Amino acid sequence: MAKKDFKKEDEQLENVNEALSSSAQWFVDHKDLLTWCVAGVLLVVIIVMAVSAFVVKPNKEEAANKNALAEAYFVQGDYAHALDGDKAECEGFRQVAKDYSLYQEGKLAALYAGVCSYELGELEDAAKYLGKFSADDVNIGPAAAMRLGDVYVELDEYGKAVKAFDQAAASENEFIAPMALKKKGLVLLEQDNKKGALKAFETIKKHYPQSSEAQDIDKYISLAK
Repeated sequence: MAKKDFKKEDEQLENVNEALSSSAQWFVDHKDLLTWCVAGVLLVVIIVMAVSAFVVKPNKEEAANKNALAEAYFVQGDYAHALDGDKAECEGFRQVAKDYSLYQEGKLAALYAGVCSYELGELEDAAKYLGKFSADDVNIGPAAAMRLGDVYVELDEYGKAVKAFDQAAASENEFIAPMALKKKGLVLLEQDNKKGALKAFETIKKHYPQSSEAQDIDKYISLAK
C-alpha cells in the first residue's frame, strides 16, 4: 500500500516538474514579448505622471488664478465683469468655464457663471451653466441644483424647479437641503399642492431643526394644512 502511495506521489511530483519546466520554457520563448509589455506599462506610468506634473497641475493652478481675478468682481457684486472679464487681466468666469471644463476649477467657474447670469437676468444662460452639474458632485452639485431651481421659477417652469430643489435637498447638506426644501414647499404651495408642500415643510422640522428655515416653519406648515 505504501509503495503505491510513493508511486502516486512520484507521479504527482513529475507532473509538477513538467508544468514548471513548461512555464519556464514559455517565459524563455516569450521573453521579448514580456519585455515589451513591461516597458509599455512603465511608459504609460511615466506619461501619466508627466501629464499630471506638466499639464494638469499647471492648468489647474492657472484656472484657479483666473477664477480668483473674477471672484474679486463677484464679491463686489459686479456680475458683468465677473462673468465676461474686464478686457485686461480678468478673463471672466465664462471664459474660464470654457477653457478649463475638464477640471474642477472650470466647473467652479461654470457655477459662478450661472450665478452671474442669473443675477444679470440672463436666465437661459444661467440654466445652461447650472444644468451641467450632477447632484452627486458633493462640493458644487447641491448649490448649483438649488440655484437652477431658482432659475426655473423665474422661467415659470415649476415642474423643473421642483425637480431641481429635490436634487439639492437629496444631498442632505445641512445648509443647502433645508433651503431647497423650503423653496420647493413654497413653489408647491403656490401651485395649490398643499400635500407636497406640507411634506417638504415637515421634513425641515423633523430633519433640520437647527436650521434657520426651521425657526418659523410652523407658520408654513399651518398654511399647507
